[in-house]
Amino acid sequence: MTKEHIIQNFDPSQPGIADATIFGLPFTTEQSEIIIIPVPWEVTVSYGSGASEGPQAILEASFQVDLNHQDFPELWKLGMFYADIPSRWKTNSDAYKKMAQPIIKALEEGQDVSQMPSLQADLNTINKVCRNVHSEVKELVLHWMNQGKKVVLLGGDHSTPLGYYEALATKHDDFGILHLDAHMDLRIAYEGFTYSHASIMYNALQIQQISKIVQIGIRDFCEQEVEVVTNEKGRILIHTDSDLKAATFEGKSWQQQCDEIIASLPQKVCISFDIDGMYPWYCPNTGTPVPGGFSFEQATYLFNKLAESNKEIIGFDLVEVAPGENDDWDGNVGARMLFHMCGVLAKNNGLAVGQKIEFLK
Repeated sequence: MTKEHIIQNFDPSQPGIADATIFGLPFTTEQSEIIIIPVPWEVTVSYGSGASEGPQAILEASFQVDLNHQDFPELWKLGMFYADIPSRWKTNSDAYKKMAQPIIKALEEGQDVSQMPSLQADLNTINKVCRNVHSEVKELVLHWMNQGKKVVLLGGDHSTPLGYYEALATKHDDFGILHLDAHMDLRIAYEGFTYSHASIMYNALQIQQISKIVQIGIRDFCEQEVEVVTNEKGRILIHTDSDLKAATFEGKSWQQQCDEIIASLPQKVCISFDIDGMYPWYCPNTGTPVPGGFSFEQATYLFNKLAESNKEIIGFDLVEVAPGENDDWDGNVGARMLFHMCGVLAKNNGLAVGQKIEFLK
């Protein structure tokens, strides 16, 4: 059945098809413009856990998302597909997360892991398997990019996009990262783990094609991270939550702040969105929540402004969604943000998403 025939016979007003791909869409990989790669990985988790369950929670919640999006009413027609991944990713995440816990405990007790041969061997093993996953993610991302697809990554903890950035770096000589987060994630090998979720932006800096990282909503950082920012001499631009709020209190609009943020970005941009950048009530089960943050609407407004700018969005990742035990709120928020970000990516890249639905005139 052709894609055109499917579109003509699919009713987007009905509940999503349970045996279909993400958002209940009826398209195959070949018929889908956007490929979503889930990476259910959280080996180096240092506080709350559950991020490895995030992609599945978002998938399950996605079937309840209405497809007639106000900003992108025809987005669903492009097709979004939840890619198949190696089952060992989730299995290994669970196994090596258990291996990491004694290492973290020893460090918290002030012990020197380098003087404990068994734990040091486990630490070396974890660093190796994390590197292997990043390499596999890179390979899978390039597989779909080479078929002309727009590819996005759905974590997992915030360590998961490294291979994604490496894949983008093979396609683009110069790009920046628009990083929304409560944390800088600039720690160097946090707790001994080279590929810690708290080290993703430091590791991204090792990719020479990434010329700038602009961080939004930051409200928790350490001395080492400030030193990294200083040493990078302008390669990292920080907008703390406190500074953004102060500017608002003193009369600067969010529109003005978004314009300044976008102007500071390189021509090509990848968005990295840690869900804990938002107010904690949107993501109560995320791994490392911090008071403060921005609203769902502030984030989507910034993304819409970026989509309408002269910048080129080359991809995005959405990470650190962790479902609760008794509700699917986090997955619900994650699914709706994922849908919106797919619309932003599609619109910016000239794909037909329809005209915004206007109610107030």
